[in-house]
Amino acid sequence: MKRPYIICHMVTSLDGKIIGDYLKVERAAYFTEEYEKIHGWYGSKAWMCGRVTMEEHFTFGHKLDLAQENIEMIPRIDYVVNKDAKTYAIAVDPSGKLGWTENSIAPWNEDRTEDHIVEVLTEQVSDAYLAHLKKIGISYIFGGKERLNFSLVVEKLKKLFTIDKLMLEGGGFLNGSFLNEGLIDELSLVLVPIADTASNSVTLFETSSYLNKRQPVNFYLKDIEKLDDGGLWLKYVTKHD
Repeated sequence: MKRPYIICHMVTSLDGKIIGDYLKVERAAYFTEEYEKIHGWYGSKAWMCGRVTMEEHFTFGHKLDLAQENIEMIPRIDYVVNKDAKTYAIAVDPSGKLGWTENSIAPWNEDRTEDHIVEVLTEQVSDAYLAHLKKIGISYIFGGKERLNFSLVVEKLKKLFTIDKLMLEGGGFLNGSFLNEGLIDELSLVLVPIADTASNSVTLFETSSYLNKRQPVNFYLKDIEKLDDGGLWLKYVTKHD
């Protein structure tokens, strides 16, 4: 296979929400801890999140002050800083907005430490942002001119960084894009026994308006494990033609 084996690993409420107030309920903390344990159990050297998820949990909305003066044009070619890192954090950031200040996940995060950051960009990114990534030693790859082609992205991840297994961990539109391109091999779902009734919460798989509507995707149950306090760990696989 030219791309990694891809596992979509997520936490959802009973009604399929991946964000919302249900995660602030005290009993939800146990399930997020189980989620991190399962993440480690898979033994993947790389995990991927979209810009909104990365901004919420890892850059905390930090904005870069990028001076535009005297920035030379930087060719839109992939830039690999570390092809032999033990682990990678793949940030899908089409326009280049994440405010990274170092090239790995900060050591204060006990679950995701020392993961070398790889930015996934479109060619619309500014030269100033590319110069910043180069300055602090972050790798980056291009997945398209204006929109990302995730089939190309994951092939590059395997070729450039020898990533054979990738954990896809949200958000919902990123998950939906991978599903739309037929790139999900397995679904690992931690089901929290709480319903979140907010009508505007993001669900497990969301579809962007510019994507062609696919036929429904079949998942097949691989395993089910009971967790404490009424939760479940569900494992499904897809079948590719």
